Amino acid sequence: MSAGAKPWGRETLALLRPGPFRRYIIGTSISDTGTWMQIMAQGWVMSTLTDKAVMLGMVNFASGLPMLFLTMFGGSLADQFDKRRILIWTQVVQIGLALTLGFLIFSGRIEIWHIIAIAGLLGIAFAFEHPALSALVPELVRQEEIASAIALDRAVFHCARLVGPSVAGIIVGLWGAATAFFLNAISFVAFIIALILLPPRAVGSKEEEAQRASGMKDGFRYVRADKPSLAMVGMIATMTIFIFPAVSVMMPLYVRDVLHFGPSDLGYLMAFSAVGSVFGAITLVSIARSRRHGWMMGAALAVTVFVLVWSRVQAFAWAALSLVVISFGLSLIFGLANTIVQERAPSHLRGRVSAVMGLSFFGLMPVTALGVTSLADAIGMRTALAASAIGYGVAAVVILSRIGARLNETPVALTNAVLPEAASVS
Repeated sequence: MSAGAKPWGRETLALLRPGPFRRYIIGTSISDTGTWMQIMAQGWVMSTLTDKAVMLGMVNFASGLPMLFLTMFGGSLADQFDKRRILIWTQVVQIGLALTLGFLIFSGRIEIWHIIAIAGLLGIAFAFEHPALSALVPELVRQEEIASAIALDRAVFHCARLVGPSVAGIIVGLWGAATAFFLNAISFVAFIIALILLPPRAVGSKEEEAQRASGMKDGFRYVRADKPSLAMVGMIATMTIFIFPAVSVMMPLYVRDVLHFGPSDLGYLMAFSAVGSVFGAITLVSIARSRRHGWMMGAALAVTVFVLVWSRVQAFAWAALSLVVISFGLSLIFGLANTIVQERAPSHLRGRVSAVMGLSFFGLMPVTALGVTSLADAIGMRTALAASAIGYGVAAVVILSRIGARLNETPVALTNAVLPEAASVS
């Protein structure tokens, strides 16, 4: 895509023509909606079981710890084997775990340790799912369509994030939280069907297959050598350290105990957050390459300002507005970072590079979630939110100032330049 090209429009909508990518989008949109229903319902269940923010952090710690140790292994498998099979098995595991939680809640036997233990098992599944899923999308389209495909995928994901929590808020109020877990289990079936209908990965040459099996360290080696990719990993890491634990992990408790809202209001606030994310994704697909750095800097500053606003709000309207802007900025940054990394990554390394990106989010989340939630228990949620906003703003500006306009450059084939030993076994 040229510096002035804008992928949104006919080119992007053309991706929805009959074919593998459309089957993938339909399946994942249904599954993502169910997942967001469960996330909202689980957050509400946790807020009824504890008033300690650190316990919400423990759930993220339990889910993130397996990803810290297994994600790179999952990325290596995604490069070597058929991603469809990996993803099908991870969906089956998640069906079983959703049903287990649903029955525990329905029977009234749910306890905090149940949620923490199942979060750990989900973390194992996610460690294999995330790199395979991230690397699958570019394989379903042509090289010049990767940016548009990623943007459209993010837009659909955030549309599901818009629908799922708001529907879950109504469902929890009418029929109880267990229903959201049962519906999520059913939603995975749609994605499994879509995966079965996708074509298998074509077998490459002996040299390419040897590169695919060259070892986990090549993913780190590539990202370290490619400065724009390294900067994008850094941007995701700063969001994970400062913003996601403060805004996402603590949200159910913050909404209930600080803002004094109910489950329906929590669902609506999550829906407003998703509205911002959808607009972020739509904006993402209309940003020319030559303006990526400027947009990312502006989004980082907007997130900083409105997390500060979120830390002081009292009224529902201001809370909703803050979440719209925060989610817009985070969606834009996350989408641009993922697009830049995926465009630049060689196909035989895409799973491992996706795993490195995943580590910067899921790998850090268990530690940062515990840290920020513990800080909130010690100094108060509002103060912890304000401190997180300032920390994020400083870190993001430093990273983006150092990488500068290199984010706007056209990707080139870097494999031979940065991985002379790619065919060797690490």
